[in-house]
Amino acid sequence: MAVKGPFKVAFGDVFPFGAFVKGGVEAVRDFDRSSVENFVQARDKDSGELVWAVEVLDADPESKGTFKVKLTGPVQPVVPAAPAGFPFVPVEFEGLAVTPYVNSGTGRLAYSLKASAVLPANLNKGGGRTTSKDNGAAAKDAA
Repeated sequence: MAVKGPFKVAFGDVFPFGAFVKGGVEAVRDFDRSSVENFVQARDKDSGELVWAVEVLDADPESKGTFKVKLTGPVQPVVPAAPAGFPFVPVEFEGLAVTPYVNSGTGRLAYSLKASAVLPANLNKGGGRTTSKDNGAAAKDAA
């Protein structure tokens, strides 16, 4: 049986150490319908809702660089405010889904992340994020 399309995952499975948004929310360009003079925002092919993106830092000490998480919704999502003294915003993603693909440039397995909402991180959870038997590392190793 093959998995088709995105599959839902728990936030803690993908980000067992947490995640931080760097910067703001930006509209995602529909490259097929946009032109140099005319920006057309992408729509989710399943729901038809607008697609937005946030740049994310994975709090995993072994993670390298940043990446984008796409958000879908009828209006631009609002990123929670950063706690006093923090340069980045600790967040959690609701309705997180993973879409695996083969990177055409490297030939390696990669994945894209899509969520339905961005929420303030619950920093009061005992010892960190919830995971499904701490499979977060295994899920990231697959990429």
